Amino acid sequence: MTRDEAPAGGSMVHSMGEGMTLADWPALTAGEVAAVLSRFGCSEGVTVSWHSPRPMSSAAVVRVGERDCFVKRHDRRVRSAARLRVEHAVADHLRSRDVAVPRPWRREDGDGVVERAGYVYEVHDLARGADRYRDVPSWHPYFSLEHAREAGAALARTHLALDDFDMTASASGVLMDSVDLLGGDLMAVVADQAARREGLGSALSHYDWKVDLAEVEPWAARAHEALKELTPQWTHGDWHPSNLTWSDDDQVVEVLDLGLANRTYAIHDLALALERSCVDWLEVKAGGVVADIAAARALLAGYESLRPLSSAEGKALNTVLPVCHLDFALSEVEYFHSITASRENADLAYFGYLLGHLRWFRSPEGRGLLEILPLGGNARP
Repeated sequence: MTRDEAPAGGSMVHSMGEGMTLADWPALTAGEVAAVLSRFGCSEGVTVSWHSPRPMSSAAVVRVGERDCFVKRHDRRVRSAARLRVEHAVADHLRSRDVAVPRPWRREDGDGVVERAGYVYEVHDLARGADRYRDVPSWHPYFSLEHAREAGAALARTHLALDDFDMTASASGVLMDSVDLLGGDLMAVVADQAARREGLGSALSHYDWKVDLAEVEPWAARAHEALKELTPQWTHGDWHPSNLTWSDDDQVVEVLDLGLANRTYAIHDLALALERSCVDWLEVKAGGVVADIAAARALLAGYESLRPLSSAEGKALNTVLPVCHLDFALSEVEYFHSITASRENADLAYFGYLLGHLRWFRSPEGRGLLEILPLGGNARP
């Protein structure tokens, strides 16, 4: 099957704002999924029972025989087979440390990636627990303070489990999280990435990025100085309620989606968790975007109940939070420009996300969120 022969689009997925939009990627079909599952030795009675509304890949819950699984398709320009194998290694490590994540399927040769034409596929066990946020756009707030608190505790367990995972960091690229832009000279790093990544260089040619990033540079420099005091480790990279499943009594059951896992810093991952789920970026109220301070406090309390922050980490959180999004935001600009060819979404990623989120932290609402961070109160020396 070639890319042009893939099933026609027409399915609806979450947009970059509120509401739904036509999918960029064709929905998985039963025949396509059967061909993938045959590589794992099972393809009888394949039924696609649910299509994921997440917009940047195609995924579905599939019934095969007497069991369910989760099949996900990626464009090779976005995810390579080698990168998926890294994600499966992270999943194996977490499972070995009693952090529940869906088990990646593997063939008899030990590989869990299927390559067909312009796509790569992976298959996982269906996660246990209730997927309560599956119809909610990513990065919406938690439904309750209890969810925020339990999510914080689950993030701490994940960080403790990954503390000894010693794999080389994945290189930055399309839809990848990293801390490269917090690594020192922001302008030099961006210029180097634009030179090495043709899609990013083309995307940035539409913007006066050197002028725009001048306002970002001092914030990134402060975060860099704070992170120098900390030890890097592997992290989840995309911690929000849609990537968790839940029990009837509001406990986190399983952790989903290691697609943005990378070697960063625990405090960077905690900052992402706060930024993505305790600020309602999609719901603009009178006066602008609003932070859920109570949820932020609950998430931090849950986290520190299992992994108290050191004094250096508490101070770093305050400087990292406003710029924790930079690397992924830049990768989104590249994705929308060079992969889906959407100038509208590329502009949204550049102006609304890359620049807009930082600018929000200079607002009264943004400063209010920074003020509740543990600069020493709960932090241990």
